[in-house]
Amino acid sequence: MTRHDDRDADRFDDEGNTRPKDGNFITTDASEDGIDRRGFLRCMAWAGTATVWGMAGGIPRSFAVSRLPFLSEAERKSIFFVQVSDSHIGFSKEANKDVTATLQEAVNKVNALPQSPALVLHTGDITQLAKASEFDTANEVLKGLKTDRVFYVPGEHDVATDNGVSYLQRYGKGTRGGGWHSFDHSGVHFIGLVNVLDLKAGGLGTLGAEQIAWLKKDVGHLVSSTPIVVFAHVPLWTVYPEWGWGTDDSEQALGLLKRFGSVTVLNGHIHQIMQKVEGSISFHTAMSTAFPQPTPGTAPAPGPMKVAPETLKSVLGITDVTFVPGRSALAVVDATLSGLPPAFVSASHDAMMKRQTARKAAPPGPNQIGIDNFNFTPQTLEVSAGTQVTWINNDDVPHLIVNVQNKFKQSPVLDTDQRYSVTLGKPGTYTYFCSLHPKMQGTIVVT
Repeated sequence: MTRHDDRDADRFDDEGNTRPKDGNFITTDASEDGIDRRGFLRCMAWAGTATVWGMAGGIPRSFAVSRLPFLSEAERKSIFFVQVSDSHIGFSKEANKDVTATLQEAVNKVNALPQSPALVLHTGDITQLAKASEFDTANEVLKGLKTDRVFYVPGEHDVATDNGVSYLQRYGKGTRGGGWHSFDHSGVHFIGLVNVLDLKAGGLGTLGAEQIAWLKKDVGHLVSSTPIVVFAHVPLWTVYPEWGWGTDDSEQALGLLKRFGSVTVLNGHIHQIMQKVEGSISFHTAMSTAFPQPTPGTAPAPGPMKVAPETLKSVLGITDVTFVPGRSALAVVDATLSGLPPAFVSASHDAMMKRQTARKAAPPGPNQIGIDNFNFTPQTLEVSAGTQVTWINNDDVPHLIVNVQNKFKQSPVLDTDQRYSVTLGKPGTYTYFCSLHPKMQGTIVVT
């Protein structure tokens, strides 16, 4: 039996990162070959499916959850930790009216594993609107996990109302800056990065110079053979820039990790499985426990996707991924629950088209800006000085209006059907964007 003491004994408390068990440390049962006996489940509870991952000698490997009863003893020993993502507690639209229940289903799946995981990583968007009640509900459900530790990084929804103050009060003990942190377990170095703060108009996720400098120092003392697991909310590779699915300065961070022989990067945000390999760095995005989003380019915009019941099993599935030493690429096998070829692209296109057709939003009136389908309409509005301008959110996701020039106060988080008004008294050009979805930009010209 080995013992791993945390670097910061005050880091874990009853409400935040942790539910300490038998003292403030992680215990592991290691075999003679050093392989951890604990487990990793990459949780996809909305879909009712999962993939089991492990770290065998520092090499990432995964198994379909259906194979769990048939794993060899050596494979069982490699089961290591769990990823849960995008729970969106507080969301209650058509795509999923009970996200608390599906998060509970995710917890049940984790607890049903043959062995309890040593730790759980939540890769952000714990909540929908960062309300205290939403965090409380998420914590209550996640307390049921049979694990020693839950580690978090924030999603943009978790920092929307106060730039992350509430998030840090709950989960930030022992972290740096906006909540980034690292820890070691069984010879693997884990790094939690934050890329949802200080987003700029037209940009993607961002890490920032301070965090990158911290990362350089954090990994500087490690030998190149150390296995690395990085987890953050927004993908650290550019999945689809048109929808903001990427991180502007990720190359700087990834450049610091290229010398390591095994780097696994886990993200959420896009609510679907995507994988990529670059040299020794493997990238994986996870499904949500709340709702799916469309495949990039198959719909006018991202957002919660309601799938027809008869199509559901062809858009949900499991993935086997195996890293074979000596090869530069992961072996990836996808299978749908229906056994038919994946229908995610066509289903997402159909779902979003039906959603657009079903919209009842009236066109914006004079001096109004409609927020619909992740766009501002009109994108450029001309008004006279002293005119009141009103934004109306017709989307089923929240938005937050920020003036680039800081000439008017930012809006509160606007949920569906909510409005925000400002009176612009001085002539000039006012550019603004949604700080939750910074690819959304608009202009007001005051004459």
